[in-house]
Amino acid sequence: MEARATVKFARISPRKVEIVLDLIRNQPADKAMAILKHTPKAACEYLEKLLKSAMANAENNHSMDVSKLYVAECSVCPGPILKRIRPRDHGRAYHIYKRTSHITLVLREAE
Repeated sequence: MEARATVKFARISPRKVEIVLDLIRNQPADKAMAILKHTPKAACEYLEKLLKSAMANAENNHSMDVSKLYVAECSVCPGPILKRIRPRDHGRAYHIYKRTSHITLVLREAE
């Protein structure tokens, strides 16, 4: 039995999210929440909300015990890239890539 939560089109680079996901992978859900609360990274805001959602899904949809949950799988995939142009001198243009992420979090009950 597993509980899953996803966030699509998060306006943060997948590279930044992966750093924080490595910290919470295979951790108990309550410890993962504490790590996210005390880590000063931009991705923590998205992941904290996502973890709360996955825990609520586990409790309400699958009748799982919240105290036994752990982060079984977590992954991030690149979403569509918003392309912008920054004008520079002498008629040049620099490209700005505003990257997005699709983040998935899976919680399972520890035996």
